Amino acid sequence: MTKISGETAVRNQGSPINKTYQLFIDGQWVDAVSGKTFKSYNPATGKLNAVVAEAGTEDVDLAVKAARKAFESGPWATMSPSDRGRLLNKVVQALWSKVDFLAEVETRDNGLPINETKHIAIPGTIDVLEFYAGLANKVQGETLSSPPDRLNYTLKEPLGVIGAIIPWNFPLMLTMWKLAPALATGNTIVIKPAEETPISTLELVKIFQEAGIPDGVINVVPGYGKVAGDALANHPDVDKVAFTGSTETGRIIMQAAGKNLKPVSLELGGKSPNIVFDDANVENAVNGSLFGIYFGQGQVCASGTRLFVQEGIYDEFMEKFLEKAKKIRVGNPSDESTQMGPQVSLKQLERIEKYVEIGIKEGAELLTGGTRTTDVGEGHFFTPTIFGNVTNDMTIAREEIFGPVLSVIKFKDEADVLEKANDTIYGLAAGVWTENLKRGHRMAKKLQAGTVYINTFSMLDSVAPFGGTKQSGFGRELGMQALDMFTETKHVWVDLNDEHFNWYGV
Repeated sequence: MTKISGETAVRNQGSPINKTYQLFIDGQWVDAVSGKTFKSYNPATGKLNAVVAEAGTEDVDLAVKAARKAFESGPWATMSPSDRGRLLNKVVQALWSKVDFLAEVETRDNGLPINETKHIAIPGTIDVLEFYAGLANKVQGETLSSPPDRLNYTLKEPLGVIGAIIPWNFPLMLTMWKLAPALATGNTIVIKPAEETPISTLELVKIFQEAGIPDGVINVVPGYGKVAGDALANHPDVDKVAFTGSTETGRIIMQAAGKNLKPVSLELGGKSPNIVFDDANVENAVNGSLFGIYFGQGQVCASGTRLFVQEGIYDEFMEKFLEKAKKIRVGNPSDESTQMGPQVSLKQLERIEKYVEIGIKEGAELLTGGTRTTDVGEGHFFTPTIFGNVTNDMTIAREEIFGPVLSVIKFKDEADVLEKANDTIYGLAAGVWTENLKRGHRMAKKLQAGTVYINTFSMLDSVAPFGGTKQSGFGRELGMQALDMFTETKHVWVDLNDEHFNWYGV
């Protein structure tokens, strides 16, 4: 590794365009051992964002060793939980002062509209850190009920070195979902950001460094999944892997981690049902369902991509829904008037186009969209797309597209829609729109999903656990439940007798 000076490290406070970023290992900004770099592009313009050091297997090993050292010795290992919380709160305050800057970086990195990064993604990211900073000194074991001659109690201890593999759709937010609870509970971490969106995570860790995070506690190794990601998942000295991404990659992560029998948490794909009953407030259901599919350009694992509308209100609902969908402003994500930005890459754009072709071929009716748009520049822009006359066995209703493509399906009654909604390999989220209180709770119990929304969709809160069932993964991020993913329980048994019993009588 080559240590560089503070002046030439990642110190820019302005636009990140055409900057050079390095790996962050053991508190130092360093080149990759191989000297390799890769290029990161702005998906809205196709222009170069930055040149980034490309981590390989050797770099991941160095990062894991640094994290192990920081966990077992040095200031992090001896820091009290309250001091950890105060340090994390110091970072919180620094992040709040840089919301506009981080929003710009995230928008240039992955194409989210600036209003979504500035008012949703970045504040949501900071809120997560603030939540877990407050929990740092509240991770507690318990004293167990025991007879007078013994004492039983438990300790909640950090796992050790966490390997975090991050997707490209919400880089900062999903990094923080792992980073904040991991640090609050005393772990150290090695982060592998997606190769499409490495910049915002590198800017984030710079803020942690400036706030005084000890060397080796956070390490960032941008690079390609098949090299750096694979090395991190396979590393024998990583104590747990936390992954968000596709179900296909999740299977690979599990296989890699299984070689060393390390725990894994997976937040994977989805094909979430969004159900509108005929007694719903139609205006609210239309507005909420638009957000549920088109927020983040549809590149959201929990998107309500299967919209089930009851027969009695289908025509009324679809007329209003189509009218509003056609008015969504697709454009330059740096423009505050833009409501939907570009897809993250040409590869993702071509994937969406393939699914549109399949939908048409299988007999679905393309009601609007389904094409690229070049009206706003050279980026990877796709129009809000809606398919009608979809049946639940069509490919576009079965497979995750991860784009602004909605499949609309009619249903007759509660039993009919429950059967169709649960007929999927996924189970991440579901939505129900109804004014019938009993029906809403009844559906929430019967829908197979980690989160069920009633009269809303795609909402998140730091206090509320988030995760999936079936092939949408396992484990819960956010909320108190996430603390369990980064700690292990140790049982201590104390014999209070003056003499131990002599079982063998000899």
